[in-house]
Amino acid sequence: MQPTPNPNNPNDAIPEASNLPPYGDPINIETAKKVAAAAVAESKKRNWNTMCVAVVDPHGELVYFERLDNCQYGSISISQHKARTAARYRRPTLVFENLLGKGDNFKYLTTLDDVIASRGGNPIIVDGTVTGAIGASGGTGSQDNVVSQAGIADLSVTTGSAR
Repeated sequence: MQPTPNPNNPNDAIPEASNLPPYGDPINIETAKKVAAAAVAESKKRNWNTMCVAVVDPHGELVYFERLDNCQYGSISISQHKARTAARYRRPTLVFENLLGKGDNFKYLTTLDDVIASRGGNPIIVDGTVTGAIGASGGTGSQDNVVSQAGIADLSVTTGSAR
C-alpha cells in the first residue's frame, strides 16, 4: 500500500520531466588550468589570498588543483569536495545549500553520497554537456562562489570549448 502524498512536502510532487544536462567528454588539463587560473586571478584581484581551487572531470576525479599561500588546510579537501559534488550531481552546490534552508522536508539531502551543501562548487557546462566542475574554498561562501564562477566565465569567453 502506497502512503498518501503529503501536500505540504514538495518532494511528494512528481515532476513531468528531468532535464539535467548530460555528461560530456572530460575536461582536459589545458582547459582545467585555464579555468583555475581565471578563478585564482579573481581571488587575487579581490585580495582574497585564502583560496583553494579544484577542477574535476565529470566523474568528480581531480584534474587540476591550485592553493594560494594563505589557504587554510581544511579548504584543500573542501574545494575538491565542492567540485566533485557539482560534477556528480550536475548542479551548483548552492542548490543543496538553498534546499536545506527550506526545512525538514529536505533533511534527506544529508544522506546522499558525497554531497556538500556549501556554495562554491559549479559544474562546467560546454555545448550543453557537463565536462567537469570547479570548486573553491577558503573564504566565505559568497566569496567561494564568486571565485568559482569567475573560472567558468573565463572558459566561455576564452576557449568556447572544454575539449
